[in-house]
Amino acid sequence: DVTEIEEKEAQAKQEEQIMKEQELSNLLHEKRYLKALGLAISLDRPHTVLTVVKAILKEPEGRRHLEENIVRLRKDQKEAVLAFLVTWNTNSRNCHEAQAVLETLLKHEAPDSLLQFSGVKSAVESLLPYT
Repeated sequence: DVTEIEEKEAQAKQEEQIMKEQELSNLLHEKRYLKALGLAISLDRPHTVLTVVKAILKEPEGRRHLEENIVRLRKDQKEAVLAFLVTWNTNSRNCHEAQAVLETLLKHEAPDSLLQFSGVKSAVESLLPYT
């Protein structure tokens, strides 16, 4: 009977998820935005990434801080953020944050580099009507 083992594994995953949520909350409270962005991206939480972006933009010189943090992300994290911002851009409440992140990506990534991102073609097609 593997039921008990499966229950323990499920409980361990749930506990790990709760720990990561708490860590994310602590990172936001401590204004450690780069780590918070990385953790939210790894958890595949677009809304949480948006919350971090909004928190950064509320800071004095928020645009500069946003640029500094987005530029320091890994390529796979930037790809995830690009996918997230496509969704954010369709909502008028979140479009300004999406445009700020998009501007940073366009400013700091070479066109050839952007073309290597997975899903960039569909992202551009989705962004055009709303941008």
